[in-house]
Amino acid sequence: MARKARSPQGRARVAGSTAAESTKSVRERIIDAFMDLLTEKPIEQIGFGEIAGRANLSLSELRAVFGSKLAILAAHVKEIDRKVLAASDPDMAEESARERLFDVLMRRLEILEPRKDAVRSLLRSCRRDPAMAMALNRLAVGSQQWMLAAADLEANGPGALIRAQGLAVLFASVLRTWINDDDPGHARTMAALDRALARGQRLSRLVEDLCRVPQFIAGIRRRRDVDSDDERTVEV
Repeated sequence: MARKARSPQGRARVAGSTAAESTKSVRERIIDAFMDLLTEKPIEQIGFGEIAGRANLSLSELRAVFGSKLAILAAHVKEIDRKVLAASDPDMAEESARERLFDVLMRRLEILEPRKDAVRSLLRSCRRDPAMAMALNRLAVGSQQWMLAAADLEANGPGALIRAQGLAVLFASVLRTWINDDDPGHARTMAALDRALARGQRLSRLVEDLCRVPQFIAGIRRRRDVDSDDERTVEV
């Protein structure tokens, strides 16, 4: 049977779809090339020309998608976030907050497993370069906000950022165990994560108590102001 000729609208949709797939393919190639290079050398020694060459692209094509190495890394982190969120387990909904968070973070480590050498390289760079550590921390905090949401522990207000920062620090400490854990069952990593979550739970309660202190003081001041107004009213 002969195929019907596509309408102009149909051709436009196909062209748009092809362009979208091409852009996604280029993006993935760049991220993969960059992460592969990280297993071979520190991030500060990786050049744009090397990334483009490894991805089989021109510098112009690389620049059209990403403007910096940190932007490539941010795209990788975003993709890991997306995979973790997509693999959420509905059966965990009835578990405790700590168990839900444990499940989410272990899922993240499992997804990161193929990139363990690249993560090891980044951790070494962070120890040498405080500015790099701060930049990666910003990425980590944003990512951990999504992990908290995945564990149904999302918070609003100033406490949300504090909680995400605390989780970013906690997860970084677990990463240092994970990068040297060659056991397929990740027993050492799970033990380290469990201990870290226990410490984090105690710290979270302390932070919540500290956050309530200004509210408590403000309440005392309001009551004092009301009492003072009452006293002035009586004197009048």
